[in-house]
Amino acid sequence: MNRTKGDEEEYWNSSKFKAFTFDDEDDELSQLKESKRAVNSLRDFVDDDDEDDLERVSWTGEPVGSISWSIKETAGNSGSSHEREQLKNRNSFSTYAQLPKPASTYSLSSFFRGRTRPGSFQSLSDALSDTPAKSYAPELGRPKGEYRDYSNDWGPSDTVRRLRKGKVCSLERFRSLQDKIQLLEEAVSMHDGNVITAVLIFLKRTLSKEILFRELEVRQVALRHLIHFLKEIGDQKLLLDLFRFLDRTEELALSHYREHLNIQDPEKRKEFLKTCIGLPFSAEDSAHIQDHYTLLERQIIIEANDRHLESAGQTEVFRKHPRKASILNMPLVTTLFYSCFYHYTEAEGTFSSPVNLKKTFKIPDKQYVLTALAARAKLRAWHDVDALFTTKNWLGYTKKRAPIGFHRVVEILHRNNAPVQILQEYVNLVEDVDTKLNLATKFKCHDVVIDTCRDLKDRQQLLAYRSKVDKGSAEEEKIDALLNSSQIRWKN
Repeated sequence: MNRTKGDEEEYWNSSKFKAFTFDDEDDELSQLKESKRAVNSLRDFVDDDDEDDLERVSWTGEPVGSISWSIKETAGNSGSSHEREQLKNRNSFSTYAQLPKPASTYSLSSFFRGRTRPGSFQSLSDALSDTPAKSYAPELGRPKGEYRDYSNDWGPSDTVRRLRKGKVCSLERFRSLQDKIQLLEEAVSMHDGNVITAVLIFLKRTLSKEILFRELEVRQVALRHLIHFLKEIGDQKLLLDLFRFLDRTEELALSHYREHLNIQDPEKRKEFLKTCIGLPFSAEDSAHIQDHYTLLERQIIIEANDRHLESAGQTEVFRKHPRKASILNMPLVTTLFYSCFYHYTEAEGTFSSPVNLKKTFKIPDKQYVLTALAARAKLRAWHDVDALFTTKNWLGYTKKRAPIGFHRVVEILHRNNAPVQILQEYVNLVEDVDTKLNLATKFKCHDVVIDTCRDLKDRQQLLAYRSKVDKGSAEEEKIDALLNSSQIRWKN
């Protein structure tokens, strides 16, 4: 294949492969062509007409130029140097993405209210702290009157009304005595004890005792509330000062007497009660104070003696029935029961004798019999129970008498599991027939029921009771014998 020189040049110039050349101009031309092709190819992806639809986004996915993005950029220099370098290159095409432009979730009014539009939960505090914590900001548009609680523009009447509604109000703005007294008078006019007490606590804290007592002396309603409040909280010192200022000697003495409740040691309490005897009590209260002192004095003596007897173990009643509690500071009736239980047979001259207690403290017969009966029945000392109700007349005849009524005696005896024979004896002593039949039927005193029906000549009631006794028992045989007797003229 012989070719001419012209053919060879055309062959080499028309080839689809470009030969290597050292020509700079040709090389620059080729680079320009390549750049042009790259730009033309990008037009398929980026259209100049849709440039407004493009939105720059940061590395966190937030639109560049938005409010939250601006705050994050300037809040605390929290971005790293690497992020700053990335922000410098945002003008390049590589930082653009073809994204649909979302509707903005921010508005100026919602931004300053701390809330976003529906669908977004980011607030101003969230943008600053970059944390998911929820912000609770007060709503705008609330009435100004609701914010007046935090200012000092409430007058006495408004303050009292709000206190009555249970709202918190500061009373510290009432500094002068005139304002404080006006506040107290407004509270009294409302007739609300809680509000009056709240104002009194404020006055008690901010006024001296002399001024407070002087102002309350002419305001009896507020004075009664303060006295009750001091009694409730146990402020005896201020209460005594108040009574002393008001010259209420009897109330002063009673308040002083109440302080014995705070003294636990028996000897110290006894000495304190001794100092109360000379205070200006009423006649009745003076007798009570004297009895209290005497009772405690005897309790101390009895307690010391019985503790020794119990530890020695030589007394039978203490061995069989050990003491469950101390007798100190017990009421008079409890002390009497204790004496009837452990010291019933002692002579009248001893401090622990029940008869001595009865005479010393002038215990009524009914109270004494009830207490002694309960104590002796608990010990099942039936002989003592019988002697308790046996009396002799001037001729020497004995008779049973109960100042409390034998129906109550029967109930107490049954409560302490007395035998049927003992119950029947005292049921028979009940004078009212209907009460006797009811008690005998209730406590199954068959002989009493049968004898009472016989005395009443009530055949129908006796027949009805026959069905309540056991078959073939002695009671049934007794009923049959009475029903078949020709000597009894039955009423029905």
